[in-house]
Amino acid sequence: MSLTKKIRDKKVNFEFNKEFINVFSKKIKDNDTEFLNRTLKEQHPADSADLIENLIPENRSKLIELEGFNLDPEIFIELNESIQTEIFILLSTESIVNILKRSESDNALKILENLDEKKKSTVLAKLPPKDRFILQEALSYPEDSAARIMQREFTAIPSNWSVGQTIDYLRENKDLPEEFLEIFIVDSNFKPIGTAPSSKVLRTAREAKMNSIMNEMQVLIPVKMDKEEVGHIFENYNLVSAGVVDKDNKLVGMITGDDVFTVLKEEAEEDVLRLAGVGDEVITDSILKKTKRRFNWLLLNLFTALLATWVISKFGAAIEQMVALAFLMPIVASMGGNAGMQTLAVTIRALATKELSSGNFGKIITKEFVIGILNGIIFAIITGIIVQLWFKEINLSILIAVAMILNMIVAGLFGILVPVSLKKFKIDPAIASSVFVTTITDVIGFLSFLGLGAYFIYN
Repeated sequence: MSLTKKIRDKKVNFEFNKEFINVFSKKIKDNDTEFLNRTLKEQHPADSADLIENLIPENRSKLIELEGFNLDPEIFIELNESIQTEIFILLSTESIVNILKRSESDNALKILENLDEKKKSTVLAKLPPKDRFILQEALSYPEDSAARIMQREFTAIPSNWSVGQTIDYLRENKDLPEEFLEIFIVDSNFKPIGTAPSSKVLRTAREAKMNSIMNEMQVLIPVKMDKEEVGHIFENYNLVSAGVVDKDNKLVGMITGDDVFTVLKEEAEEDVLRLAGVGDEVITDSILKKTKRRFNWLLLNLFTALLATWVISKFGAAIEQMVALAFLMPIVASMGGNAGMQTLAVTIRALATKELSSGNFGKIITKEFVIGILNGIIFAIITGIIVQLWFKEINLSILIAVAMILNMIVAGLFGILVPVSLKKFKIDPAIASSVFVTTITDVIGFLSFLGLGAYFIYN
């Protein structure tokens, strides 16, 4: 058993152990390119990418610069963007061109998108005319469109061909994709009229016509459709692949399930990160880069916190008269904030999955209102009892109970109204919703609690 195999077998949960990384790093220092190339080739590209990402920057740089080391395009595309950018600095233009030439069109485009404009132009100029045209055309479409994730390699045949002609064509043509599940049937204008699974073609007699075995019901993706919408279509119809058509309804590409899975994963990650105010941050980003990305969000939170503090300052006299108000303020604000974030998370997910629409908006609002009332009443009773046992002051117990109900209702309503309103104004609700919802629940919570407290004190 080779050392590589022996150590690799100790991998657990797709994470490389320290011993394996140390051995690999030592081989880099020893300039053992044969071992390095073989090790990365023996593994799945995603695992090889993980291994490269786990190297310290010094060793990663040395690996890329080693003479005789070949970075497989399939491994490169699996690396996260920050590592790709790091490697781009080390690679020559010729090396990048070579990677692009060996990549499928959709992967080549992803790589090209991460280059700066100057290097992008240089690389494009050195590509073969056909490849350059394909990539330049793709770059002309919006960044979030279907054109950016589709591959230009697909299998299409005329409708009048026989199964035998099709099989011979698939065997002889060297320009077809390495893997495909569907064969597109097109008319004389190259408009798709149906699809046939490759398995069905293989099981059908050679003399049968392709149009007799094709499935006329097909889902076609407009080239400018938003890629997130493409993801929803794939999910809704359980698609493995789908043809992409231009404005004239001509077949120009194909989108596969793995591309869509990546899109959905990226969109979900993006929403979660934006909700937390860290943008598209990745774990391999530098300390300075992470700090810069978080600064603006934290600054915004500071100003919203000052707004809540200003509200509290207006009731300074009431707090001095009843010190217990100061003790209990965080309870109202915290419960309202958490309730609001619950509704917010559900709403953002519903917007992302198209489950929330104008047709059911009123019903959803009513439901959140009722949920706010029910939770408000339940926690008003619990909190009221606790406060009564603690301070033995009935007015204080009633006060926090009423404030709790009001804040829970507000939290539920604004947890859905804020993201929907942002969506209406073409603003990603995941970006700023949490700040607005938290601010509103804090302000309303303090205003209701302290306002009612002042009323009880002075009346």
